[in-house]
Amino acid sequence: MTETASSKVIQGRTGPWEIVLGLEVHAQVASVSKLFSGAAVGFGAGPNQQVSLVDAAMPGMLPVLNRFCVEQAVKTGLGLKAQINLKSRFDRKNYFYPDLPQGYQISQFDQPIVGEGVVSVERDDGTTFDVRIERLHLEQDAGKSLHDQDPNATYVDLNRAGTALMEIVSRPDMRSSEEAAAYVKKLRTILVYLGTCDGDMEKGNLRADVNVSVCRPGDYEKYRATGSFSHLGTRCEIKNVNSYRYIQQAIEYEARRQIEILEDGGKIDQETRLFDPNKLETRSMRSKEEAHDYRYFPDPDLLPLVLDPAWVKAIEDTLPELPDAKKQRLQSQYGLSAYDAGVLIIEADRADYFEAAAKGRDAKLVSNWVTNELLSKLSAGGHEIARSPLPPEDIAQLVELIENGTISSKIAKEVFEHMWAGEGRPAQIVEARGLVQINDTGAIEAAIDKLIAANPDKAEAVKEKPQAIGWFVGQVMKETGGKANPATVNELLRSKLGL
Repeated sequence: MTETASSKVIQGRTGPWEIVLGLEVHAQVASVSKLFSGAAVGFGAGPNQQVSLVDAAMPGMLPVLNRFCVEQAVKTGLGLKAQINLKSRFDRKNYFYPDLPQGYQISQFDQPIVGEGVVSVERDDGTTFDVRIERLHLEQDAGKSLHDQDPNATYVDLNRAGTALMEIVSRPDMRSSEEAAAYVKKLRTILVYLGTCDGDMEKGNLRADVNVSVCRPGDYEKYRATGSFSHLGTRCEIKNVNSYRYIQQAIEYEARRQIEILEDGGKIDQETRLFDPNKLETRSMRSKEEAHDYRYFPDPDLLPLVLDPAWVKAIEDTLPELPDAKKQRLQSQYGLSAYDAGVLIIEADRADYFEAAAKGRDAKLVSNWVTNELLSKLSAGGHEIARSPLPPEDIAQLVELIENGTISSKIAKEVFEHMWAGEGRPAQIVEARGLVQINDTGAIEAAIDKLIAANPDKAEAVKEKPQAIGWFVGQVMKETGGKANPATVNELLRSKLGL
């Protein structure tokens, strides 16, 4: 079910308030070289080891556009169901910062490479909402200032300078911190599926600028009806937040900060703020600049970017199956619930693993083993599913042993532990450890008769309280070392106890 974003109401001293959120997500383009130079891109290099003369803004150096980065931006736009602008241009965004050697950033202003699109996002309760994408533009990253190397000096590392970024700007369509985090998760999943960004938030390869404002109930609806931002409050931008948890914490703090100011009769200054994850608070960084403050103008060293429609179509034809389409297919093809399919499509490798294991098997059972036991072990061991110590064929064989009655689900958990310990394939482990399920009714019947004879009072009490049969089931399973077929045990017990 698709709904509009659901607002989160915050009760203030003077009445209720609502949050309005728009995000600018900076995604580092997955490329081996920079946007306008041939310098390498990579994490972990020594300071200033990946810097060309162009990146360092040496006199006379001219930018040369990286075709592959353009292709990655187009691919991302297509994945976001967005308009691809066949003509765009690069502009100079002028501002001073020590790690910006040119004194300007090459970006895109009023003619971005990608226009309006939409992302469908799922909430924790299974409902969905749409976030409208305003634009995606290409730009170069700045370097990095290091303030902790020397008490009297700031060092500059230009390794990141010139690295290609895609800035994905949303409309203010999110109404709670949970929705903002869910949107970034979905965006990250799409980018990783496309292979246009690795999504590594710890390294800063995906980070968000979060625009937060508050308004009274009803004002947001007026904005949606008219398109006029005059109905909304003044926004503050929280820069470079690089985890889902920090995004939520920053929003919660900032919204309450703004509410307190407004309820005290103050006004919100439009500014850029930073989030301190240690103090769980935002603090002022600088007053928010407007477009005219940057003195945008077309970069004279770069021609307008004109795309061939046939080239765009060729890129579109290479798009992989994206998360929403994959989720629908897993539900229809394998009969999975929306929740199970949603868990599997979070990573393409996870869905691929499931499909490899589910061939010819009970898909629901395979899904349970992959999403529960396997993912739990992988997470605890710090493994990616693509490098799982257990191949999908082993999960398939384990499920087959359950399906054909060789082992029970309970014994299967024991077998799985031995599999994880590296003792071999499931069938080998079952045979070597004598874990074959007892389906011989004679042996089970003998155990039940012995148990009833030893506990006549409990056997009589079960007739008055049928749920007490669970005690007998547990004792029979204990007597048979957990190897008796539970269904057979239940059936025989009910017969012998007269239930």
